[in-house]
Amino acid sequence: MAVFQNNLLAGAGAQSSDSIHTIDQSIRFDDAAEHFMYSPTPSSGKDFSTTCTISLWFKIANLKQGILAGSFYGSNARYNLIQITSDGQLKENDRVGGASTATGTGGTSWITTRVFRDPSAWYHAVFVWDTTNAVQSERFRLYINGVRETDFATAPSLGASELVYWFGKSSYTTLGAYFNGTGYADTLYFDGYMAEMHGIDGTALDQDSFGEFNSSGIWIPKEYTGSHGTDGFYIKGADASDLGINSAANGNDFTLNAISSHDQVPDSPTNNFCVMSPIDQSGFTLSEGNLKTAYGSNNSTSGVKGTVGISTGKWYWEGRRNSANVYHCQVAVASSEVSPTKLPPSNTPDNGGSTVGYWGTSLYKDGVAVQTVAASGNGDIIGLALDLDSSPNTVTFTKNGSALGTAVSVTSGFTWTPCEGTNPSGYTASVNTSHNFGQDGTMAGNITAGGNSDANGIGDFKYSVPSGHLSVCTKNVGS
Repeated sequence: MAVFQNNLLAGAGAQSSDSIHTIDQSIRFDDAAEHFMYSPTPSSGKDFSTTCTISLWFKIANLKQGILAGSFYGSNARYNLIQITSDGQLKENDRVGGASTATGTGGTSWITTRVFRDPSAWYHAVFVWDTTNAVQSERFRLYINGVRETDFATAPSLGASELVYWFGKSSYTTLGAYFNGTGYADTLYFDGYMAEMHGIDGTALDQDSFGEFNSSGIWIPKEYTGSHGTDGFYIKGADASDLGINSAANGNDFTLNAISSHDQVPDSPTNNFCVMSPIDQSGFTLSEGNLKTAYGSNNSTSGVKGTVGISTGKWYWEGRRNSANVYHCQVAVASSEVSPTKLPPSNTPDNGGSTVGYWGTSLYKDGVAVQTVAASGNGDIIGLALDLDSSPNTVTFTKNGSALGTAVSVTSGFTWTPCEGTNPSGYTASVNTSHNFGQDGTMAGNITAGGNSDANGIGDFKYSVPSGHLSVCTKNVGS
C-alpha cells in the first residue's frame, strides 16, 4: 500500500469507494507566463455583480505568490483577485467603489490565518459574494474542503449592494495571472495545478453545490448541475487540443497563453499523483508542476524527495536526463528516514535509513557501488521498478526500456520514497531531470508519449511497465 505522507491529502484528493463524480484531469500552470484569459461581451444593460461564486480545485507546486483567478475592469485599479500568498495564505482582494468612480475608493482583503502549502494535497476552494445579504458577515464567504473559513488575519466589510467585478461589463477574467489592463505581472503567475474551475454569474452558492463528504468524512467532488449565468464559465480541460473550452452554456471560450496540450495531466482531485517535493529537498529548483528538477553547480551534497512514501506493493516510474552530466542519480529511491542531503549515489544514508540509485557507471546501495553498468546520456530515460511484495524486496533499473544491471535487493520494513541525488566530489556541472510517475508521458513536451499504462490501466509511460507494477497515485492505493 502506498502512503501519501501528509494527512491533508486524505482531506482533498483521495479516491474513495463512494465517490460519484470523477475528475479525470487538471491543467498545469508552470509560473512561466502560463495563464488563461477571456473578456465577456455582455449586453449593454448588464452591470457589475452583487452575487457570484468561484469554485476551483488547486494543488500548489512551488510556494509563491500567485493569482488563482481574477477579474479586471478597464486599465485602472479596479479588480477582484483570488490568490495564494508566498506564505500559503488564501487572499481575496476587492477594490471597493470602483464601479462608479475612475479607480475605486480603496482596496480590502480577506486573508486566511490558516496556510495551505502542502505540495502533495489537492484543495477545494469556494469563494462567494452576496452583497445583497442583509447580514454584513454573509456578504463574502470562503469554504475550504467543505468547511467554511471563519478565522481571518484580516476580514474587512462589504457595504450593502457593493458591486464586484466578476462577469461585469467588459471585465477581463483570468485564471493563473494578474492583468493590469495592458499586460501581465510576471511575479504573480500561479505555480501548480487547477481543476474543475467554475464561475457562477449572478448566483451566490455554497460548498454543497460542488462537493460532499463521503462516508469516511473525506471531502470529494460532486458534479455541479446548475447554471453558470450569463457570462460564467466552466473550465474542465477535457480536450487537450483546446484547454480553453468554456463548457458553460454561453460558450465564451478562454484564450490560452503559453499553455500547451502537455499541460493537461491526469493528476486530479480524484486521482492524486506523486510529484517531487519543494519542501523535502536541498539545492534543487523545481518546475513543471514539480516534475522537473534542476541542480546548479554549487558542488554541494544535494537531493530532492518525492511526496509519497511506499511500504508495500510494486511500483514504477521514469526519469529523463535533460543534460549531459551523468554524475547524479536522476532516478533513485530512499527510505523515509533519509534526509535530502544524504541521498544516493555515494552518501552514507543517515538516521538508520537506506538508499539505492544509479550514478555514473554503477548501481549504488547505501553509498557503496554494488554493480557496474553502462552510463546514460542526454535524453536517456531511466526506469525504476520497486518490488516490495517479493522476498527479498528489490529495485530494478532500465535504460530506454532495456535492463540496466540486475535487481538490487533491499531491506524490508522500510517506507520508500522516490528521490534524486547528487555527488559533490568535484562534479560541479548543472543537471536537470524530467520525472514521470504516470501523469506526464511527454515529460513536459520533451518527448512523444509511449502510451504504456500500468497493470490497472493507469498512467502513460515511455516504456512498458514491468508486470504487476503500478504508477504512483491514489487510485492505486490498496491495489
